[in-house]
This record gives sequence, structure tokens and C-alpha cells, in this order.
Amino acid sequence: MGTEPVDVLVVGGGITGAGIARDAALRGFRTAVVDKGDFAGGTSSRSSRLVHGGLRYLEQYDFGLVRQASRERRVLLTIAPHLVHPLPFVLPAYRGARVPAWRLRCGLWLYDLLAGFHNVRLHRWLGRKATLRLEPALRDKDLTGAALYYDAQTDDARLTLATIRAAARAGALIASYAEVTGLLKPDGQVRGATVRDTLTGQACTIRALVVVNATGPWVDAVRRLEDPGVEPVLRLTKGTHVAVPRQRVGHTNALTLTSPLDGRVMFVLPWGELSYIGTTDTDEDVSPDDVRATGPDVIYLLRSANWFFPTARLSPRDVVSTWAGLRPLLRPEGGGDRHTAPSATSREHRVIESAGGLVTIAGGKLTTYRLMARDVVDRVASRLHALDGRPRAPRPPTDRLALPGGETTDVEGLVKGAMERGVRESVARYLVGTYGSEAAAVLNLVDRDRALGQPIVTGRPELWAQVVHAMEREMALRLSDVLIRRLHPFHTTSDQAVPASDAVADRMATELGWDAARRAHEVEAYVREVERSRAFAREVARVSTA
Repeated sequence: MGTEPVDVLVVGGGITGAGIARDAALRGFRTAVVDKGDFAGGTSSRSSRLVHGGLRYLEQYDFGLVRQASRERRVLLTIAPHLVHPLPFVLPAYRGARVPAWRLRCGLWLYDLLAGFHNVRLHRWLGRKATLRLEPALRDKDLTGAALYYDAQTDDARLTLATIRAAARAGALIASYAEVTGLLKPDGQVRGATVRDTLTGQACTIRALVVVNATGPWVDAVRRLEDPGVEPVLRLTKGTHVAVPRQRVGHTNALTLTSPLDGRVMFVLPWGELSYIGTTDTDEDVSPDDVRATGPDVIYLLRSANWFFPTARLSPRDVVSTWAGLRPLLRPEGGGDRHTAPSATSREHRVIESAGGLVTIAGGKLTTYRLMARDVVDRVASRLHALDGRPRAPRPPTDRLALPGGETTDVEGLVKGAMERGVRESVARYLVGTYGSEAAAVLNLVDRDRALGQPIVTGRPELWAQVVHAMEREMALRLSDVLIRRLHPFHTTSDQAVPASDAVADRMATELGWDAARRAHEVEAYVREVERSRAFAREVARVSTA
């Protein structure tokens, strides 16, 4: 990146930055993207893992956003069918609830209408008995019925990774663990950045005609590199999730619920043998680098879930894992955000261009990231046309070009193909659900070395071949990259895969040439991350003791 200038430098490797890099590279722009950590290391791996039409935004009369999100859900189901899949939701109605049944029924018809009646499936209304047959563990007191509707679920970290890899395939230059420490302004206009390799400390200068700030909750921090006195554009709110054993909750489908504690919309969602409950939505002043689940967050979510599932009796001891991220929401024009509930804050996005030419994308949501990227690259194309007169490149068909692994929708065929190579059906489905058509590439590693076909943890589906694949083809550079965002045992095992971390570090050390000190540092850093994610337990214990 430091060798010759690029047309556009994208700062931020979350889902929005990845989408911008893909769109820009497909238009033929020489594109570079950097992130100070791993790709999807921030909010983009700490979401509710939903690609949804935004049913709850109907309460805010944000019909345009619902229409956009519904269309983008269809797009992602098409271009990444292995990572984005339909999910049935049950939305129960209770007598005396904040949103009465008649209003839910009207809202769901409007939801289908705004999607042009092209939702995953049209909704159905269930009576009380039918609801309890579908979800027998659900609270039955005052239950009047429920809506059954469909949205989609995704693996947010891997969707981001697939998008950034698609950008690389289109010619973009990609670097993780590359922190922007300053902006270049040789003529008063932003013309690049100084970047520090956070793993080696080496610094370089990247020259660019246009710099795009797509750093999510860090957006205002990057804007201050250009103008220390700039007014913030973000309102940061925290979303926390907890994962618990699914059998403890006893649900079959995903559920959309209204918390009895404060009336907020929340979800209970299936994830293999786990259920995750989310999310909180509270203003947060902590640095995006330090956000985590707290004791009050966890108690709020568990108490809300216990009201709807009385036999669950969930306690903090049942929590397998937690994650928390900051939503980079738009601050209302002229301030005044403290007078609006966080959950009522707009999920719209805005492209901002500073006097010095820094292009910033603020706001938005996971589902509409492709539209956000398109709007930003349209602005970049106009800037490049004004700078050097180049013709405006046509928009690429990013709504039709499959992401890596999504080249076929025949998931069952991929599963059958993996099983024919000697893999158990459960493992085959796991690999296809993780890699799509690229599951074959993982199994090719097993053909090369049969030991790579063994599970990392006995009884679990993750294979040693995936660790090698993560380094060779998915740009994993640190132990946390593999165990948190590529394979996920950090979130799906009660011990956060700490017992396996030494062995995984050994394999990575061999592949990446780590010395003993670097290997030890990686294990220590991972254990610290685990302890940080479990800090809520100490807070709960202190409150209980008091």
C-alpha cells in the first residue's frame, strides 16, 4: 500500500468498510482498506446476527427503512445462502401488553406489504392453543395468540469476512492490524494516512486521492484526526447479548418479545445447542475498545427471558458467553438525543464530507450495509471525476454477485458431497453452513494431512483443518481471530475453548513462524479476553453479597 498511490483508502474493516471496498474495487478503483484490529473485530461481530426487515421500525413510521431492509434481506439470502438463512419468528400477544394484538396484526400486514409481498414467507396468525403447541414452554397466562413470521439469521463475523475477501478478489489491497495514526493533508485536503502495523510497530504512509472513514463507533475519533474540535455525529448505544443452553429455555423457534421491564423489543434466538438473548439498548460513554457486558445487562436480559419462559429459571450461572457492541447511530441534528429513547433513534445512515475532503459514513445497520457502501462509492466516484476527469464507472451488480462460498444455493448437494468424502453428516452440515461451496477447500486440507480431519475439541465439529484454512485463506493473524471470529468456540463453549488455546497456538506458531514469546503473548491475550467477557459474573456476585 505504501508503494504507490491508491484511488481510495477505506479506514475500517467492519461490514460497512468491507462493503465499500468491494464496491469500489469492482468499479475499477485502486482500493486499499485497513483496520486497526481484525476484520469484524468491533460491532460487526457483536450484533444480534439478524438480517431483518425491521418490523419494529414500523412503530417509528420508518417505512422507507423497512422497505430497504426487506429488499436487502432478499439480496443477502441470494448472494450468501450459506451464511444468511430464513428463520421463523413467533411474536406472542398478551392481554394488557403495550402493543395489543390488533395492532400487531395490522403491523404484520403492513410489513408484508412494504416487502412487496416478497417476504421469506407471508405471516400467519395463530390462536392461543396453536401458539402453545408450537412453543409449549411459553408463558400461557394472558396469552391470546401469536404471529408467525419470517426473517433471516446470519453469522455476522463471517459475513463481514466473506465481503472483505470478495473485495480482495476484485483487486483491493487488504490489511488488518493496521492502525491509522494521522491523516495526510499536503495541500489542505486529506490525501492519505500514516498507518502503524500494530503487530510489529512498523509505520508507513499510504497516499490516496480519497479517504473514507468507515470505522463505525470510532467514526468521531477518526474525524478528530482531521479536526480536533469537530462536533460528534454519533450517538453510541450498547447492545448486549447472553448465550445460554437452549434446552434450559425450551423454545423451538426464534421469538420476538417485549420486555416486561421496560417495554423494549428483544429476541430469544436459536444458535445450535445454545439460545442467545438480546439485546439491551442503552446510551454508553465507554470507549468502543472497552465495551463489555455488565452485571446489570445480564440480569436485565435473564429476567426478561424468565418472564416469558417461567420454567427456565435462568440465572447468571447458566450464561455460557456474552458479547456487547456499540451501535454507531446518528445523533439527531442539533443534539437533543437525550430526549429520545435509544431504541427510538434512527437507524438511517448519512454520508458526510468534511471541508478537507474526508468522506465519513455514519449510522446504518448490518442489513443495509450494501446500500450504505453504494452511497459512499457514488460519492467517491464523483470526487474522482472532479479530481482527474475520469469517467464515472457504472455501479457494479453487487446485488447479484455471490460472496465467496455462496456460488450455489444447493446446500443439500454440498452436504452430500462432503459426506461422500468421509465426513459425518453433522460435521458436513456444519462445514457447509460455515463455508458454503468452500467447504471443499477445507476438506482438501484433510486430504493433504489426515490429522487435520480430527476435531479440535472432542465431541465438537470444529476441525484442525479450519485453523489452517483460517490462516491460509481467511487472513487470521492472531489466536483470537481464529477462536472468536473464524470458528466461534469462544461463544459456543462454556470454557471458551481455553483448554484448547495452547494447542491452537502451537499450530499457528508453526504456520506463522511465531517465536516462544509471541506464542505465549497470544495465549495470554486470549485468556484476558475470556476473563473480560466473564467480568459480569463478579459484578453479579458482588451485588448478591451486598
